[in-house]
Amino acid sequence: MQLRQSERRQAKIKMALQGSAGSGKTFSSLLLAKGLTGGNLSKVAIIDTENGSADLYAHLGNYKVLSLAPPFTPENYIKAIEVCESAGMEVIILDSLSHSWDELLDFHSKLAGNSFTNWAKITPRLNALINKVLQCNSHVIATMRTKQDYVLNEKDGKKVPEKVGLKSVMRDGVDYEFTLVFDVDIKHFAVSSKDRTGLFMGKPDFIISEDTGKQILEWCSSGTVVKKQMNNSPDFSMPIKPGKNSLPRIDPADAFKCDEVQSFVPSQNLKSTSEEEVYEAIGGCKTIQELAALYNAFPQFQTSLKVDFEAKKSLIMNLTNPNNYSQNGKSRFQ
Repeated sequence: MQLRQSERRQAKIKMALQGSAGSGKTFSSLLLAKGLTGGNLSKVAIIDTENGSADLYAHLGNYKVLSLAPPFTPENYIKAIEVCESAGMEVIILDSLSHSWDELLDFHSKLAGNSFTNWAKITPRLNALINKVLQCNSHVIATMRTKQDYVLNEKDGKKVPEKVGLKSVMRDGVDYEFTLVFDVDIKHFAVSSKDRTGLFMGKPDFIISEDTGKQILEWCSSGTVVKKQMNNSPDFSMPIKPGKNSLPRIDPADAFKCDEVQSFVPSQNLKSTSEEEVYEAIGGCKTIQELAALYNAFPQFQTSLKVDFEAKKSLIMNLTNPNNYSQNGKSRFQ
C-alpha cells in the first residue's frame, strides 16, 4: 500500500441519457458524440436495439451502426462493444441499455427455485456489462428508457399507490456508476441528475447540442495523462492543461508529416503501415504529444520498437533538460 497525491486525470466520459419515448435520447446522443469527436461522426458507432431507429438520423453524418438482435443479453452487448473498440470507434452509443435489463428480468422470471437466491445468477452478468462500459477505451453514451414510478402509501388504513416521478428501466443504482447522467424530458430539455464533471450540476435545464459534447471533451482532455504500463512500455505521462494543447489532439497520421520523414509515405489505411515506416516516423516526432500519439496508434510495434520510442523520448526531453537524456540503445534498422 502506498499513499499518493490526488490528481485529476484525463478520462473517457461514461455518461447516460434517461428519458421517456420521444424525448430525443438517440438524437441528443449523436449531437454529444459529434462534439466529442470534433464533428467527425465517422468515429462514432451506435449499438442499436431499437429496431433501426439509429438510422433515422443518417443525415447528421456517416456514423456506424451495429444492429443488435434479440436476445439482448449482457454477453451480446459486451461482444458488440468489443467490435466497436476493434474498429477504432472513439464514441460508442448504447441505444438502449434498458433492453439488457428487460432480458435479465425475463430470464429471472423463468428460473425455478427461490426467487431471491436466483439473483445470484443475474447480478454477475449485469456487473460484467457495467464493468465493460466503465473500462472501455472509448467514450460511452448509454440511453435508458424511463417509466412512471410508484410507492405504496397508507391512506385511510389502506395501501394506495402514488406517483413519485420517473424511474429508469434498469437496476436500481446503475446511474451512480456513470460520471454524468442527463434526464431528458418530452420537450427535449435536459438537466443533470448526476454530474462529477461539475459542468452542469445546479444549472438550468437546456437543449443538448454539439457544443455540449465539446464542453465534455474539454473536461475529459484536461488533467494528467496516464499511460498504462504494459511489458515495461515507455511512459509518456505528462501534465496537460486545458486548451488547444491538450492530448489527444494530434492525429497519429500527423507524425508522418514531420520534415525529417522523406523516405517513407504511409498508406492511407494506417493498419497496413509497416514497422519500418513507424520507425522512420519516430525519428520525425518533435514533441512528446506526437510520439505518444504514434505509440498509441501502433500497439503491434510497441514491443519491437520499444528501444526507439524510449530513445526518441529521451532526446526530446534533452532539448529542455540535459539531465534527462540517456542513450537507450540502437535500433536494429540502424
